[in-house]
Amino acid sequence: MNLRIREATAEDLPDVLALYAQPAMDDGRVLSLAQATELFDQFARYPSYHLYVASDEAHPSVVVGTFALLVMHNLGHLGTPSAIVEDVVVNPGQQGQGIGRQMMAHARELARQAGCYKLVLSSNQKRERAHAFYESLGFQRHGFSFLIEL
Repeated sequence: MNLRIREATAEDLPDVLALYAQPAMDDGRVLSLAQATELFDQFARYPSYHLYVASDEAHPSVVVGTFALLVMHNLGHLGTPSAIVEDVVVNPGQQGQGIGRQMMAHARELARQAGCYKLVLSSNQKRERAHAFYESLGFQRHGFSFLIEL
């Protein structure tokens, strides 16, 4: 599949919310379109936080995957930024076609262009298939991830 990856627009939000509704993501519990639009508008206030969507070049209006990328500027590490990729989702009917692989390559290139020293993500311990996927891309298990539910 020839994939086109671009920054999302507000018009993409219904498709993105549909992807988030998957059982492996938010299991049908998603924001309303109005809530999502309000939060999406806040992204503009973060200079280095962007939502991306992927579509087949033959069908550019059909969103088949999405991810968010945050580039964080640091005082540590001699001011070198780092990047976090979040909310990686591919349409279930199109998984296994290289969409996630191309999206992660795009995220990695964006982080490299931003001068980041690392690209990180976290994944629920139960998602062993996702872990194998990320490891196949060269991600390494590193340290521990800690969480406090608020």
